[in-house]
This record gives sequence, C-alpha cells and structure tokens, in this order.
Amino acid sequence: MTKPAMRVVSGIQPTGDLHLGNLLGAILRWVKMQDEAECLFFLADLHALTVDISPAQLRSSVREMAAALIASGIDPEKSILFAHSAVPAHPELAWILNCTARMGWLSRMTQFKEKSGKNREGVSVGLFDYPVLQAADVLLYHGTHVPVGEDQKQHIELMRDIALKFNNDFDVDLFVAPEPFVGGGTAARVMSLRDGSVKMSKSDPSEASRVNLTDSDEAIAQKIRKAKTDPEPLPDDPALLGTRPEARNLVGIMAALTDRTPAVVLQQYAGQGFGAFKPELTEAAIATIAPLRRRLVELRRDEAALDAILAAGAAKAAALAAPTLLAAYRAVGLKN
Repeated sequence: MTKPAMRVVSGIQPTGDLHLGNLLGAILRWVKMQDEAECLFFLADLHALTVDISPAQLRSSVREMAAALIASGIDPEKSILFAHSAVPAHPELAWILNCTARMGWLSRMTQFKEKSGKNREGVSVGLFDYPVLQAADVLLYHGTHVPVGEDQKQHIELMRDIALKFNNDFDVDLFVAPEPFVGGGTAARVMSLRDGSVKMSKSDPSEASRVNLTDSDEAIAQKIRKAKTDPEPLPDDPALLGTRPEARNLVGIMAALTDRTPAVVLQQYAGQGFGAFKPELTEAAIATIAPLRRRLVELRRDEAALDAILAAGAAKAAALAAPTLLAAYRAVGLKN
C-alpha cells in the first residue's frame, strides 16, 4: 500500500457559526496548507453527537460549515472536503481501534476531564471515547501530519500510541504515526472578548465574547468597541503584557489580522490607549471578515452545489479509506 510523503488530515465540528478564533487559529492555516501538502478537511458531524444538538440543527450546520470553509478559502479543487458521516469507514475503523486503545490512556485525556467536569459518571461514552474516533479519522488516510494547538497535542500522542500498538500487536506496518503539523503559518490563540483568560468559543453563552464570520460590519464594530480592556497604555514590549490578558488578546488579534508579530504591532501603538487602538482593530477585522461574509451569503443560496461538493469529496475520501480499512480487517482476522 502506497503511503503519502505528506498528508494533512483535520476536522472541525459543524456546531454553531465559525468565529474569528476559528479563522485565525485554524482555518487560515488550513488555507495556506493547501499549497504545502495533500489535505483532507472534514466536517466532524459524528463528533458533534457528543454535544447536545438537535438532528435538524446538525443537518443544517454541516452545509453551513461547508459554505463557511469554502468562503474562507478552502478550495475543493485543491483539498478533499467532506462530511465525516458520509464515509462509514471512520466509525468502522474506530471500533477496531477501540480494541487496541486502553482505558488508562483515555482516562488521562485532559479534555475529557475538563468537558466532563464533576459529572463524569453522567456523560456519554462518546465523550470519553471520541479521541479514538479522532485517531481513526487520521490513521484511516495514513495522515502524516495533524494541525493542532497546544491543547490538542495529547490527542496526537494518543493517535501515535494506538498506531504503534496496533502495528506491533498484529505484526503489520499499516498505520503511520502522525506528527503535529507546524506549517501554514503561526496559529493565533484568540481569547474571549469578555475574558482574556479563556478561548473564544462557539459555546460561550455571550454573543459579545466572539466575532462571528456572519456578523455585520456594525456588529463587529460594536463587539470590539465593548471588548474588555484595561486603562493602561500599550507598552513597547509584548513581555509587558504578561499580566494583561485582555490587552494581550487584542494585540494578538491585530497581529494575526495584519500578518505581523505582536512586537511589530506594539512598535506602532506603544504609549497609546485602547481608544486609539480599537477603531483600527475594527477596520482590520472588517477588512478580513466582510469579503468572507459576502462569499458565504452567495454560497448559501445554492444548497445543491454545496451538497455536490461534499458528495464529491466523500467519494474521494472513501476511495482513499477503503484499502486501509480492508487491511485493518485482514490484520485482525476478520477478512482473508
């Protein structure tokens, strides 16, 4: 079986609108990756079942997220874009890998501890087990690299552990142990506009905490104007923002939007307050988001075209996945 020299695999849950944190932290990196490696990007609707979402909302969110990704620059001619559930090989391989993964490995996953909180006995098995499905998502395509933030590196280690244990247990050279992907430029860690200590999130109940890609220019301006700050002027050194999380966040957003480093941004604004900084940050945000929003509106109008793009991507993904799944079945003795 031929394995790719470099293949990037990544997914995003189709729950809620994409926001500025998604765009700067992941999607714009994906766009650049398309010119650096072979890429598969999927709408992780199977993973979305681990949260409370209605069937009708899930169905509409898949199409909406596809439109948002394409509007942001994901090109179906360059990358394979598809809905997770349209390729049954994902859950099929996940079951086989469940029999390789170990309870102890999953019990140590930091994100499960955070998401389950004090109600660990009451959460779904899917929430506990979804890192194995994540592993299947990547191993199925011999993905060599996965773009991740700091909070996801533990999941890459789990994928590697599962891949290596399966290969060793069944004396095969089937799965590639993936590496974190550092290409596509530097990912911005975008925090809430209301609390600089937590990430910008679709699940935050406050709409004011995030800038959505569907927000109007007026809404973007209002959210940035009301973003939490402090009364101190901006310094000339990023290190001096260490105890100022909201200030650090807004400077980081400006840096990412204008393709500069925080140090270069501070050279321009040192000594100034947020009364001068926020209007220019608003201009930069609108300049990035407005054309994406217009493209998104156009894409929404042709649902059949979106469905056709996803169907074509699923067909390509399924063709890549089939040999790996068959080899896994053979390795464990389910097929000759």
